[in-house]
Amino acid sequence: MIKKFFLYSAILFLFVGANTSNNKIEETENSTFLHEVSKLDIPYLQNNFVAFKEALAYKESRGKYTIVNTLGYLGKYQFGKNTLSRIRIHNTRDFLQNPELQEEAFIALCEINKWILRKDIKRYSGKTISGIEITESGILAAAHLAGAGNVKKFLRSNGTNCFSDAYGATIKMYLRKFAGYDVSVIQGNRKAHV
Repeated sequence: MIKKFFLYSAILFLFVGANTSNNKIEETENSTFLHEVSKLDIPYLQNNFVAFKEALAYKESRGKYTIVNTLGYLGKYQFGKNTLSRIRIHNTRDFLQNPELQEEAFIALCEINKWILRKDIKRYSGKTISGIEITESGILAAAHLAGAGNVKKFLRSNGTNCFSDAYGATIKMYLRKFAGYDVSVIQGNRKAHV
């Protein structure tokens, strides 16, 4: 059931993404699209976990499963090799060719990060740091970018210790950009793996 839900949501995201890239969709196309989506019985994606993961994937790789960036980060969610090893994925070639494995890996990493950051999520959610309202989804997105340890440092330093990656993305950017999604479907699990 969950795999079917994620598959449908990925199809919806690809279809919407393909149509919205033109920036001008006529009213009739929107009506036709909504009618076709309703036939598929796909839930409306507003601020749920699927919308969160697809938004993050788009930021990371434009949603492309087989991409490898200039620093060697892999796949739709741009995993490092050390992170993949932690969740028991050792063959990066197979990983790049397996969308289902990449989706499972993302969920496992979210579960680990939620467990590591559980106290910080409870302590800081709803507060404002550096002009940014802190949310659970923002924290999980920032942990995906910078690692849970760097997110802890940022939160506990009241925003003065801010990680930036090689491309200039920061914890602050991710906290702001990915705030407000409902990620309650993810349960913290320090031993999560694929």
